[in-house]
Amino acid sequence: MLNLPESTQFDKRLPKQSFYEHMEITPSLKRIFIDEIKNIYWRNKIAASTMNITQGDLVTEIEIFEIQLSKPLFNEEVLRQIDKAIPYHILYILTCNNKQQAWIGYQNKHYYHTEWMDHLSLELTGITTDAIYENYVRQIASSTLDKKTTLQESVEISEKKKKLQKQIKSLQSKVRKETQFNRQVELNSQLKKLMKELEQL
Repeated sequence: MLNLPESTQFDKRLPKQSFYEHMEITPSLKRIFIDEIKNIYWRNKIAASTMNITQGDLVTEIEIFEIQLSKPLFNEEVLRQIDKAIPYHILYILTCNNKQQAWIGYQNKHYYHTEWMDHLSLELTGITTDAIYENYVRQIASSTLDKKTTLQESVEISEKKKKLQKQIKSLQSKVRKETQFNRQVELNSQLKKLMKELEQL
């Protein structure tokens, strides 16, 4: 799956209740932990202590968590909850019905994921934990992030695009429903500005 060295293997089962029993959590999110998550395993630790790499300035170590699901639908709030509890960067591998999906968060705000796959493959690239983590984010986000800019700039551009696309979709819906011609012209003008802004990103 990830082809990591044996020295990184941890293989420790984490009781899922530890992520909701002693933390503030909504009843609906607690229900997801109980009903939709079968098991959580801490599979690997990528760090200067487990591999011949250097500790980065931002990322001290990278944990690999496997989350076994009862169904392939997933709420990213689960990952936010786990990230609150674990003081390290985490690469998540979700498994369900013999398929796999990778998830990773950038600054615990923006989450990216692959499609569900029969054979998930991610390359470990870099000589520092910072570089390795950035490469995992870029691999998982794939075409979502611009390769010509820094990771932070790429994420900011990606989020701006998402926001603009949402606004455009909302305006298009308003234009279709609007019956007054003058208002239609006004909304179309706003729509063109947003679409031009999106093209320039």
